[in-house]
Amino acid sequence: MSKFKIFFKSILIPLLIGGIVGFITSNSIDYNSLIMPPFAPPGILFPIVWTILYILMGVSYGILEYKSLVDFKINLIYYFQLFVNALWPIFFFTLKWRFFAFLWILLLDILVILMIETFYKKNKISALLQIPYLIWIIFATYLNFSIWLLNK
Repeated sequence: MSKFKIFFKSILIPLLIGGIVGFITSNSIDYNSLIMPPFAPPGILFPIVWTILYILMGVSYGILEYKSLVDFKINLIYYFQLFVNALWPIFFFTLKWRFFAFLWILLLDILVILMIETFYKKNKISALLQIPYLIWIIFATYLNFSIWLLNK
């Protein structure tokens, strides 16, 4: 497969998943009506940040795929964290399961750390491209817990 096709597919997959989840949850997002903790960003920031993170995620995976470094473990961790990531907004916004969503995002935190470690063993740049994602979901973990606490 050509370099262009590899990176196109690698970037498209997380963007499509994010877009589908955004569509599913769009009518149930109540972020602006919740009591917010300190440092809570405006709601408009989320689609911008997530688009950037999904692109970085795709580039990161694309590097591994292009260099033929993808194996079963990488695929398992990468696609499982995408799956866990995709379900979080459904739990948090659509179902309003705020505490369960907090537990779920803790799982995502662990998976992303595992993904970074696994990617790092194969390609350092690929792993480093995931650091903004880790920082963002750790911040999202704080927001999730705080919002649950403040809006019980």
